[in-house]
Amino acid sequence: MPKLSVIIPVYNEAGTIRQIIEKISAVGLDIEIVVVDDGSTDGTDKILRSLRLDHLKVIHHSSNRGKGAAFLTGLSQASGELVIIQDADLEYDPAEYLKLVTALCEQKADLVLGCRFTKGYRGELVHRMGNMFLTLLINTLFKARLNDCFTCYKVMRRQTLESLALTSRGFELEIEIVSKALRRKLVIYEVPVSYHPRSYSEGKKIRIKDGLWAMLNILKYKFA
Repeated sequence: MPKLSVIIPVYNEAGTIRQIIEKISAVGLDIEIVVVDDGSTDGTDKILRSLRLDHLKVIHHSSNRGKGAAFLTGLSQASGELVIIQDADLEYDPAEYLKLVTALCEQKADLVLGCRFTKGYRGELVHRMGNMFLTLLINTLFKARLNDCFTCYKVMRRQTLESLALTSRGFELEIEIVSKALRRKLVIYEVPVSYHPRSYSEGKKIRIKDGLWAMLNILKYKFA
């Protein structure tokens, strides 16, 4: 199995960052973990500096630049043939990497999405409605049939990912990857994954304004 680079953009996740790294380290694959601390102010940076793992790379941004910017920093330091994006919370389970990577290799796919909603949608109502609408918009504009465009779990070959020439600095990274893959007619395969959404009180960061911003970015990547 090719080496997998797990890129974790992290901002103020002191409560979960150590645990997610432990979960990733327990996965039985050839893995490197690339964590980019995006200017955290809650002690996340101190936790990361205390960790000593051979397969762990940690990069620190001096200020908060956004998820996309942190991911691109991580991508520039990744050495694996394959790349997956991992949020620093515990909403997604790294134990499912194997089936995602297997699908990429066996299905001859260019992009594998970890699909959260094949067994029903869990989480806040506003997130449910927003994701359904935005996914419908992408499917309509790009003549696609995707179930979950905004999943964190996206697996690609590093060379293919780099060829997309990504520029997003914030959460619109998710849209840019999928939109450019669709425009280039890359083969996209969806694999069901488990999902344990956080509430706002538990640290959920997505807000309604992010949905409006996402809609504008879908239009931008369609018509730009």
